[in-house]
Amino acid sequence: MKGLPVMVLALELLATAGCAQQRPQLRQRQVTATAPADQRVAEVKWFRDFLGRHQARLAPLVKANNLAYWIAAVTGNQDAYTMNSELEVAIRRMHADPASYRRLQRLLDSGKVKDALLARQLRILHDNFQENQTDAQLTRRIVALATEVQQVFNTYRGQVGGKRLDDGQIIDILKNSADTELRRQAWEAYKKRGALVRERVIELARLRNQVARGLGFANFYDMRLRLMEQDPAEIRRIFDELARATDQPFAGMMRELRQQLARRYGVSPADIRPWHFEDPFFQEAPAAGAVDLDGFFAKADQKRLVGDFYAGIGLDVSDVLAHSDLFAKPGKMPHAFCTDIDRAGDVRILANLSPCETQTSTLLHEAGHAVYSKYIDPSLPWLLREEAHPFTTEAVAMLFGRLTRNPGWLRKMLHLDPGRLQPLVEKIRRQQRLGMLIMARWTLVMVNFERGFYENPDQDLNKLWWDLKSRYQLLEPPPRLPGAADWASKIHIAAWPVYYHNYLLGEMMASQLHYYLARKVLKVPPRQMDYAGQKAIGEFLRTRIFAPGKSLRWDELLRRATGESLNPRYFVEQFVGQ
Repeated sequence: MKGLPVMVLALELLATAGCAQQRPQLRQRQVTATAPADQRVAEVKWFRDFLGRHQARLAPLVKANNLAYWIAAVTGNQDAYTMNSELEVAIRRMHADPASYRRLQRLLDSGKVKDALLARQLRILHDNFQENQTDAQLTRRIVALATEVQQVFNTYRGQVGGKRLDDGQIIDILKNSADTELRRQAWEAYKKRGALVRERVIELARLRNQVARGLGFANFYDMRLRLMEQDPAEIRRIFDELARATDQPFAGMMRELRQQLARRYGVSPADIRPWHFEDPFFQEAPAAGAVDLDGFFAKADQKRLVGDFYAGIGLDVSDVLAHSDLFAKPGKMPHAFCTDIDRAGDVRILANLSPCETQTSTLLHEAGHAVYSKYIDPSLPWLLREEAHPFTTEAVAMLFGRLTRNPGWLRKMLHLDPGRLQPLVEKIRRQQRLGMLIMARWTLVMVNFERGFYENPDQDLNKLWWDLKSRYQLLEPPPRLPGAADWASKIHIAAWPVYYHNYLLGEMMASQLHYYLARKVLKVPPRQMDYAGQKAIGEFLRTRIFAPGKSLRWDELLRRATGESLNPRYFVEQFVGQ
């Protein structure tokens, strides 16, 4: 098997990781015996020694884990999924020693570490340890459950009309069929995976809450935000403000959209149901009445196109694309992601490309993640060779993923006749506004659902789900089917919990970067930005956003780069106030 050497290496690392767990305690006793004359120096020396040993063991485990997940995603191999689960447990176990955690906590509280990079590593390591101060069996159960759910999602095939269909085929029905009954069957088939994993996802929430409350947090939602250096009250304020700013524009858009869909399917606007939309979650704008750009990309070499664009702004992705897996095949995960295997240059993209605008946007997006990871300063300590925050890398990916809807970029990169493109410019702009409004309102569902889910995982979750979809997406709930768990059909709830809000924060930051690049770097009106060939854009991002890695908190990173922390007004100005 292709991944066998990785599995052997990972097993060896698991064995050695287990043997090393007591070493920090031995060193701790030695440091404790140091004369009190210079206790601060002794404590800082202990931390430097502890950090060095910890990273020396952790880095190869993280690499092996990333490789195992890559093999699992590309092949669907069961051994790879098992190894991924085992390595997740080993990594968590490395952060589970209570004596080391207490020592780190005392040192953090004391303020004795004055060096900025060392203090930043202390904060990150402390938070990693804090999250894992729980029973090893509980940790193993959480990881195993999450892995089981991911495997169900990766291998699930829905039954429609007696045929087993993958996600792409189901989505194709929702995008193209005018048969309301067939659409309903396809939508319900997609959602049935939720019933398959519901009990496991609820158990995950209970176990995660058990961990969080044992550490003094209100629940897992509260813990995850705080350990991501986000204030729950501030996050709620930002999204509540966004809801208010988009309530009226979205309601007007939905009235128009219902009328369009009613004409398309031959029903009244009042009879529009969730399966009349083209995305199972209504998280994307439907193609009904939209500008179809697929023809522009039908003959494009997407790999070359994306590589040429990034090279044109001074960010080389040729090595990334060479090591990536970009096309669909049996057993392969049907989604897309980018992974930094080793924090030393091995960055890869998994995609399932087809010759259309959406998949080109996906590759641009994932390559945005890739250049962020690739251009982090390699001289930084290993622990800081990560993106400043999940939403900062999402911001860069989204900034570039938007370009397939940028008329100037289309004209330059696809060598289009301006006369052919000009009549579409305003339609493209309206469609992008529609897409962003729909995405924002969908994210409001996810943010509020996850908060409520962890506050009480034993409530009627399908009711909570549809109450929120009615409030924020103005959707009519479908008839209740026995055992329905529509909420659980969204993989992020189980596999990447309390993460989804970062997508919209990323869109906000992308708009903030867009306005800064236009006004301060290129000194052009924001609407005239096309990005193609602008090396100043790559230079700004490489030096001001990518290079610092995780050496700065996300808010400090933004302040240094743009002069202010995250400000949602740029997103509203770009997509709501037009």
